[in-house]
Amino acid sequence: MSKKTNFGKINGREAMVVGIIIVMVALFSILSPTFRTYSTFVSVLDMSYYIALMAIGVTFTLITGGVDLSIGTGLICYSLFGGYLIVHKDVPVVVALIACLVLSILIGALNGFLVAIMDLPPFLATLCTCMITRGLGSLLSGGFGVSWPSSLEPEGWFRKIFRFTVNGKVIPIGIVVVVVLVLLNFILKHTKIGRYTIAIGSNKEATKLAGVNVKFYHVFAYVISGFFAGLAAIAYSATYVTIYPGSGAGFELDAIGGAIVGGVSASGGVGTITGAFLGVLVITLMKVGLPFIGLQANWQQIFTGLVLIGAVLIDVVKKKK
Repeated sequence: MSKKTNFGKINGREAMVVGIIIVMVALFSILSPTFRTYSTFVSVLDMSYYIALMAIGVTFTLITGGVDLSIGTGLICYSLFGGYLIVHKDVPVVVALIACLVLSILIGALNGFLVAIMDLPPFLATLCTCMITRGLGSLLSGGFGVSWPSSLEPEGWFRKIFRFTVNGKVIPIGIVVVVVLVLLNFILKHTKIGRYTIAIGSNKEATKLAGVNVKFYHVFAYVISGFFAGLAAIAYSATYVTIYPGSGAGFELDAIGGAIVGGVSASGGVGTITGAFLGVLVITLMKVGLPFIGLQANWQQIFTGLVLIGAVLIDVVKKKK
């Protein structure tokens, strides 16, 4: 198990990931001067927002020893659902945002019910809800893209939660993710919910024998994952003009991969929210930076896979020690 640290400090694994981020930024900057631009910085943050929110949520399910494969298609489904309500039902944006979160919580609760109550394997259960959310999103949109109000419209105020424009220059705002990061770090390290989540992943049977309502906290971990997929849907809707059905495939791999790179154990019981966020920055930097040095999509996937293999091997070696 990773070395315990006080709240607000980073452990050895997180320090290593910070070092990797610094090396990556330096390497991309040296190899491609065009990487050192403000637009690149904005691109990294824009992508990091929704991937990081998914990673923060899915960290809870990973720590229990499970996984949530529905967050990527779920993100698109919730975005399409909110856009459908705005375009076709003429509801206010605030109602659409709440509807996104409610639907995400319901899907998260369904995942928790299937895994914790019905005892289905997490991979299989969330793969099923992945397909359900993909199909539901297409049904709601009729197979077409859905546009949320632009930043120039009065109802486009929600976009300013994550970015706004001053004299034609986009200013990204990370305060929402920072607040969530600090809050969830505190919950995982210093509350009963966090301690029991870790205990379930470390030894589920022993936790049950200790008198903990394991099923409740196990379900709650998936509810948290679903809720943060809903928040990620809001961030995605605030970043992009039009949401298209089927465009969320692979988002869940970026979020899960980022969490694992950041030190969240694939076998459960170990992980931090800060680590998950830092891991997402590694994945995002690769996606944004590799094209600047002439490596396109296929190479991005190969390098991401290699980084994940390295992260899992480090976890295995630490467990053996």
